[in-house]
Amino acid sequence: MTDALSPEEYASYDATGLAELIGSDEVTGAEAAAAARRAIERVEPAVNGLAFPLLDEPLAHDPTGPLGGVPFLLKDLGPYAEGFPFSSGSRFFEGSVATQDADIMRRFRTAGLATLGSTATPEFAFSFDTTTRRNGATNNPWDLGRGVGGSSGGAAALVAAGAVPIAHATDGAGSTRVPAAFCGLVGLKPTRGRTPVDVEGLFGLAAESGVTRTVRDSAALLDAIAGPQATAKYRIPAPSGPYVAALGRPVAPLRIAVQTDDWGSATVDPEIVRATLETAALLEAMGHRVETARPDFDPEQILRVFTMTAVLSIGTMLDSSPAEPTPELLEATSYRLWREAAEWNALDVGHGFEALNETCRRAGAFFESYDLLVTPTAARTAMPHGTHDFDAPGHTVESWHEILFSACPFTGPFNIGGQPAISLPMGESSEGLPIGVQLVAEYGRDDLLLQLAARLEEARQWAGRRPAVHASAPPVR
Repeated sequence: MTDALSPEEYASYDATGLAELIGSDEVTGAEAAAAARRAIERVEPAVNGLAFPLLDEPLAHDPTGPLGGVPFLLKDLGPYAEGFPFSSGSRFFEGSVATQDADIMRRFRTAGLATLGSTATPEFAFSFDTTTRRNGATNNPWDLGRGVGGSSGGAAALVAAGAVPIAHATDGAGSTRVPAAFCGLVGLKPTRGRTPVDVEGLFGLAAESGVTRTVRDSAALLDAIAGPQATAKYRIPAPSGPYVAALGRPVAPLRIAVQTDDWGSATVDPEIVRATLETAALLEAMGHRVETARPDFDPEQILRVFTMTAVLSIGTMLDSSPAEPTPELLEATSYRLWREAAEWNALDVGHGFEALNETCRRAGAFFESYDLLVTPTAARTAMPHGTHDFDAPGHTVESWHEILFSACPFTGPFNIGGQPAISLPMGESSEGLPIGVQLVAEYGRDDLLLQLAARLEEARQWAGRRPAVHASAPPVR
């Protein structure tokens, strides 16, 4: 048995590999946690990805679970873990502590994940930029002058930097996939109803998952957390077997659509277009039938859906809190959202749900003709700090969504439709920034999505790529 893992050794393992190492008794869970702590401390001053100081000891977990002893970080969207602080990225919830475990947290514990702390998120997860009054800006380890996306931005920054091999993420409009794309990671949004959601996030649009460096880790995490909780609103059939076991199975020729322009007026970076088309060509070379096509979504309806769900979900949350929402406690756009919530009427809500239902129908109709859709994950690579400012006065909820979707228009529609989607690090820009490509499968086919992702991973071998700020490199101060 070794005394410790060096930063270089530790950062070379994905979660599956580290679990195997711990299970073989070559390394103890305590040694893995100590290595993670050193790795986090090495990169954290540069990336600013933590929401709170690290715990002295990991939260209780089952060391015999499939990911027993693997260092892990929760997203600070909470409340998730009993006795654990949360802020949802806001001064509004400063000092709050969870009173019980969420169902997803119980599954993390059973899987054996050793939670050491929590990661930064935009205020109420309402942005594709993880910058807040409370926490400042989270920096991209590939280029510290750029952001990491959102809302699972702190998670993506620390996984990309080798601090932990896997971290909790949620996705309400792309909040797992966009940070994964900006940071060169794998980001899976499962099918609606595949994973538990204790709080009905965005009326069913949000899903729990994680960001990883390898497809097998995404599959292993999904195996560990899949299945509805007792109170689930959405229930779907269980998979025929473990997702990890399905990764190596051959895939019959599929009907695949490729799309490189959005449904509105967003301008997609030509380098991202090229990476998307190269991914489609790679799938065609594997024997699949590929053609240009896209779902018939209405961008006005998509905007209406997300405006409605944000106003109702976050507005209700703020209204239910004992604290008074004020401009001092809330960032400017959050405060505007709170004010707008009081102005909405039944017709606004009715038209919003009408748009949601119509978008769902259009998504379902598309996947009657195609097994898979390939798109960019985002229209741009990681954006320089200050590109968008959530705390700038003058935004309405709708105008803020217009800004978000001008940069990241491809992810949100499949939160509305409920289809599983994954971002894969399929390219690199001329500036050395990661480029994410999104795959979307029909409702319930998380297995097919992961199988195709595994084939692309074999072809591209992205796991060895390292950003400038990394646990295996000298610290950046």
